Amino acid sequence: MKNNRIVSLDIFRGLIMVLMALDHASYFAAKIHHFEFWGLALPQYPDAVSFVTRFITHICAPGFFFLMGAGMILLADSRRSQGWPEGKIARFLLTRGLILVLLQFFLENPAWLIGMLSDKSHALSSIIIPGGGDETRFFFGVLYALGMSMVIWTLLIRLKSSVILALSFACIVLTQILIPSADNVEKLYSPVLRALLIPGQTGMTQVLYPLMPWLGITGLGIIFGRGLARNRKNALHWTLFAGMASIILFLILRALESFGNFHPPQGVSLVAFFNLTKYPPSLVFILLFMGLNCLLLHVFKRWEKALEKWARPLLIFGQTALFFYIVHLYFFAFIGIAFPQGTGYGLLYVIWLFGLAALYPLCYLYGRFKRKKPPGSIWRFI
Repeated sequence: MKNNRIVSLDIFRGLIMVLMALDHASYFAAKIHHFEFWGLALPQYPDAVSFVTRFITHICAPGFFFLMGAGMILLADSRRSQGWPEGKIARFLLTRGLILVLLQFFLENPAWLIGMLSDKSHALSSIIIPGGGDETRFFFGVLYALGMSMVIWTLLIRLKSSVILALSFACIVLTQILIPSADNVEKLYSPVLRALLIPGQTGMTQVLYPLMPWLGITGLGIIFGRGLARNRKNALHWTLFAGMASIILFLILRALESFGNFHPPQGVSLVAFFNLTKYPPSLVFILLFMGLNCLLLHVFKRWEKALEKWARPLLIFGQTALFFYIVHLYFFAFIGIAFPQGTGYGLLYVIWLFGLAALYPLCYLYGRFKRKKPPGSIWRFI
């Protein structure tokens, strides 16, 4: 049986999960969460710790979507080697994508509600987002965008790489062109338009991750996955050059304050220069954090043997990513009930590390359980 598991990718996915957990622990326990929306002023940070805590988590979302695109190709390649017909592979991917969307609304969203209800400081409820409306009933977060990206690219997966690459760039560039000016930040766009392109709130619908830009990043991951399927060593080698080129282009566009900056730098400090728009991701945001993702992938590949030995928790988290994602939300949500007024950053980091230590044996046991299931099992979706 052909083994398409790439240890360095699993370990890197584990790092993404760990950093993402820090961001969510901040939301639930510290009652601190910064949002970098189009049309609104970017967050102001009182000190370096608060900025760095938020900044390092920005690699997570681009990494999620990029690795998912690559994973779709590697999974299909693995199942094909086991004799699965193309139709069965497509049904598997489509089902997995739809499950992610369902998990968004029926399993993830209640965790955010627990966090909101436990906030006696009212810091979370006072966060301003574009648009306006009533109490949020329909929240479109990262699982929605991941799931729908998987569904759409599964339907288009047989296109040539050149076409997928063109469509991916088009999704990213069109986002930069079509996002309204700041004068329209209070406009109540239709929920459909929000889910596709313009994050914010309209009535009871709130969208953080619109589909279009993240669909583009997933497509880039598909191109990377095809490279891995052809020649793993060569594809991972090229991540160094892709990462360097991406960061250089970021520096140029950011310094020129030109196309791809929803918010030009608000000052001359490093914080102002690296304080970027995430909702939706500006071009400079994508260039910087995809560049860092590529460089880290290259480093993790070079140090794969040592990391496999010394970074075992990251490997376990990376191989049980969706399980980790759902469980960690509820874990930190319930911990947050004990801190209704929030915490400082020192205690936040203690809570975060405690949470990771508690989640490790759960993910280890779930990973063992999942590996015993056949490739078509429902447990393989999680």
